[in-house]
Amino acid sequence: MRAVLSTSYLCNMRAVIQRVSEASVTIKSDVKAQISSGLVILLGIHSDDTIEDVKWLVNKIIQLRIFSDEDGKMNLSVQDIDGNVLVISQFTLFARTKKGTRPSFIGSAKPAIAIPLYEAFLTQIEEALQKEIGSGEFGADMKVSLVNDGPVTITIDTHQKQ
Repeated sequence: MRAVLSTSYLCNMRAVIQRVSEASVTIKSDVKAQISSGLVILLGIHSDDTIEDVKWLVNKIIQLRIFSDEDGKMNLSVQDIDGNVLVISQFTLFARTKKGTRPSFIGSAKPAIAIPLYEAFLTQIEEALQKEIGSGEFGADMKVSLVNDGPVTITIDTHQKQ
């Protein structure tokens, strides 16, 4: 018999990670942050997320081996190459499209929950990499530009830790 999973189990913190050769985020015609080689992380925070999800996801991302070694094999992490990171909050990662053609974002965390977790994510990834990272602005209308290197795009949900 197949186990039935609760919705909260399936909808935890979500990240879309892109290996980039360069990236930037612009808000109201001002470049807020730009990076060279490294990762762009689009971060979606669900209403059920906790600080434990932040810790697990940061650890997973900084150790993710998606950069090429001297033999051209994806064997190095952003930590190994002293790469840069740009984090963009993205509530649309929890879009539900089951009914109709207008997405619902009901699963995305409200600002009271999302902002502290987003800020904790930024702080923890900076501490883990021991360097300043770039970020967007929570809730802002942002223009994100990037050159996806590879292309390499990976998605991680914190429910994968189960």
